Parts: sequence; C-alpha cells; structure tokens
Amino acid sequence: MSAPDPIEAEDASHDADLGVYRRATAGDPEWWRVSIGERPETYRLEHGVDADPASHGAATVDIDLVVDAENLRAKLKKWRREGFVLERDVAASEAGAPARIAFMPELQRAHMRMLAAKLRDAQAEDAAIQQALDQTAGKAANRPAIETVRIGNLDVRCGAAHPLVPRVNPAYLFSPRFNDIVADIVENRRVMLIGHTGAGKTSLIEQVAARSRHGVLRSNMNGQTTVGDFVGFWTVKGGETLWVDGVLPTAMREGLWLIVDEIDFAEPSILAALTAVLEPQGRLVLKEKGNEIVAPHPAFRLFATANAVGAMSQFRHLYQGANLMNEAFLDRWRVYLLDYLTPAEETDVLLRTLAPYLTQPLASTLAAIAADCRAAFAREDLSSAFSTRRLLDWAELMLRTGDPERAAGPAIYAKVSPEDAATIRGIVRHHIAPVG
Repeated sequence: MSAPDPIEAEDASHDADLGVYRRATAGDPEWWRVSIGERPETYRLEHGVDADPASHGAATVDIDLVVDAENLRAKLKKWRREGFVLERDVAASEAGAPARIAFMPELQRAHMRMLAAKLRDAQAEDAAIQQALDQTAGKAANRPAIETVRIGNLDVRCGAAHPLVPRVNPAYLFSPRFNDIVADIVENRRVMLIGHTGAGKTSLIEQVAARSRHGVLRSNMNGQTTVGDFVGFWTVKGGETLWVDGVLPTAMREGLWLIVDEIDFAEPSILAALTAVLEPQGRLVLKEKGNEIVAPHPAFRLFATANAVGAMSQFRHLYQGANLMNEAFLDRWRVYLLDYLTPAEETDVLLRTLAPYLTQPLASTLAAIAADCRAAFAREDLSSAFSTRRLLDWAELMLRTGDPERAAGPAIYAKVSPEDAATIRGIVRHHIAPVG
C-alpha cells in the first residue's frame, strides 16, 4: 500500500509544504518557491524559470503573489499534476539560515510527549511511596492510601495533618490563570508571586496548602527580620548552649511550605542563605553549626512574594525601601505577576461569601467600586491599595448596618489617610447615592 499523500491529508500542516518545487523542462528549469507570508495564515509564492532559487539573489522571479491556505492547497494539487516535486532549500540551510518548521504542531506533539512522561513519573513516584507505606504498615490491607485533591485542573498530593495547615476559605476562587502556579507547586518549583499589596499573592499559596493539608510558615521581610531569625542562632537556656533553627531549616526539615513575604525588603545575608536552596533539591549549610547540611524534606516548598520586582519595578516609588533584585537571582524562580481579581471574579467571590444576603446587583456595584479604587491607586491618586479582604469586610459590615457610609468607617476610612478617605468616599458616592 502506498503512503498517504501529505497534500490530501486532512490534518496536514501547510507549513510542512514550505520549500521549492521544481520540474525538468526542455529549456531552463522551472520552479515555485513557497514561504511564510507577512500576514497570519498567508503564504508567499514565487515563480522562476532561469536559475536555482537558492542561489541568493541570482534567480529572477517573474511571479510573486500571496495566497491563503485554501489557495495554496489548490496550487499544490495543480503542481503535482504538472510534475513539480518538492525539494527542501538545502543551500539556505547549509548557509546557516534557520529552517522554518510547523512550530505549533511540533510544539503540541512535544507537549503531549512531556505530559505522558510526567504522568509516568508521577505514577512511578506514587508506586514508590505506596511501597514505603506498605512496608511501614506491614500489611497491604491496612496500608494508608496516597491521597490527592483536585485544585484547578491538577491533582495535588496531600500532606500529613499539621497544626500550621491554613484554614480553608470555601469562598476562595481559583481562577484558571492560577493553574500554571499550581503545576509548579506540584513539580516543586520555586515560585515568586509579584503584584500590588492586597492582590492575593499569599492567600493563593495558603489556600492551595489548606486544601492539600500542608503546613505553612511565613517569614515577613519587614526590615526587622535578621539572618538569625531566618537561618538559626545559638542561645543559652538553663546554663546550656542550644541551637535554635530559623524558619528556613525548620521548614526544610519538617516538610512545610515556607513563604518569604516581601522578599524585595530582605537583607542581603538572607538572600545569600536562600540562594543555596533555590534549586529543587538544594541543601542548606549551617556554617554557624559546624557546617551541618540540611537536606529538604520531599514535601518542602519555597515561595516568595514581592511588590516591586521585575514587571513591578515601575512601582518601586510606591514601596519605599524595596531592594533591587538582579536577574541572576530572579532566574532561579518562576515569577508570576498577580493582578487584582477582575470585577466579574470579585463579584463571584462576594456572592460565594455572603449569599444569599448579598445579591448580584449589590455585588457587581461593590466590585466596580473596588476596581475604581485600584485604578486610582495605579494612577497614584491613592496611596493605599484596595484588597479583596477589605472589600469583603466592608460588604459584611454593610449588610449588618444597612448603611454603606457607616460600614466604610471602620472597614475603609479609618485605615487610610484623610486624603485617601476623601478620594474613596468620592468613588463610593459616584456608584452609590448617599443615604438620606
């Protein structure tokens, strides 16, 4: 049986048809050259009869036109009937010009191969863990099962019960844009989340940990956190000298998730200690404790949050005291920019949290107010951000009092400067008529 004609194949990519088509004639050789057009989904067709089209300008083109995919298919069929044969542009490739390939179909095939390999690796890891559990339990009938929880479109392996497991917020909204972050957590990547204050950077990590039952330690780089607090220190207790682990070795030994909040405010000595463990299996050397090596527990995960790093550097003036992060340090992290929830997403969160009392029109109006306040913050008309937490607090107090202005007092106005309070009050009154 002959091989199927690639021109006739339903799923054939036209990118695979790029190249030079030639046919022998009584006189000069005749050829057509097919290349990518300047506009999407278009192809350039050049025709000549006097020289090799790969001769870098020596060929004379007498026909030069642009066609779409359907017209290209018709041309290919016509050329085949006329005896044209596809020959790759070997000379151009040998000269160092990169060959155009069907990039997206090739990428999709590579993507599927990687997914299959990851699935096999996960199954092998689960089997190894299950075998270890079987040996510990003694009997297969009593073995504890490996438990996972579905978060977004991924299965996250659950941890053991721990006092530091965050509380689940049932109203928390896992946006589809978080799927890549959850995948990095599963793969034990070092994840840094950047964005404005109140964008939900820390709460995202905590809610993944809450649902998968992993304990979380937080270390806030507020200018008062020392390298001793972070790595550890010697102390005297009852006449005895004792070593006290800092948050980093504690998390590594116990398999906790460590969140380094506001890492752009951290001391250089803390960043130096972190650099050693930024690789997935990186180890910490406690020089103060005789160069003791701390290996990471398999469940250990490392996260950082920042306000004025990378894509957020333009807002550095809003976060006084933030340090520059060099690219070598940032390249050790997967860095994700987290923006505030969209009004539609925030409306959903309000309804999830306060239904059935809060209705759709009320929730949509409150979400619009929050969006306008954040836009004012981005324009620097406000010096304080407007978090979803603040919005929820205001909405809850509003339902209790029946008065948005009265509820805004303790929930919003008392937390900001008088100038900011006046600006926010104007935004609120733009959306909500004053009471009375």
